[in-house]
Amino acid sequence: METPEYEAGPLLQKSFAFAVRMMKFHRHLQTNEREFIVSKQLVRSATSIGANAEEATGAISTADFSSKIFIAYKEARETSYWLRLLQASGYIEEKLFLSLHDDCQQLCRILYSILRSSGRA
Repeated sequence: METPEYEAGPLLQKSFAFAVRMMKFHRHLQTNEREFIVSKQLVRSATSIGANAEEATGAISTADFSSKIFIAYKEARETSYWLRLLQASGYIEEKLFLSLHDDCQQLCRILYSILRSSGRA
């Protein structure tokens, strides 16, 4: 399934692709690794990044926009934590971890940059 047909900026594109990737990884963790607790937290926070970024695009005020971007940033930080925990616990091989975590860190940097430019950071 692909992104709906509309012009999405880089943040929305990256966060959507990341959410899809995390949902597939979540399925792998539950099916192949029989890991149910942390993987649920991971997919919740990872999908929340894009959901809040999407909400920010429909914000009715600057404060509303900043608030949604700030929440997306915090969810990205939380996702980084869960990825690191899964890697340290042996659920993610190094190569996959580095790829997933790099995607997450890119989102953190984008979101932080938006927060900085909006005067929130």
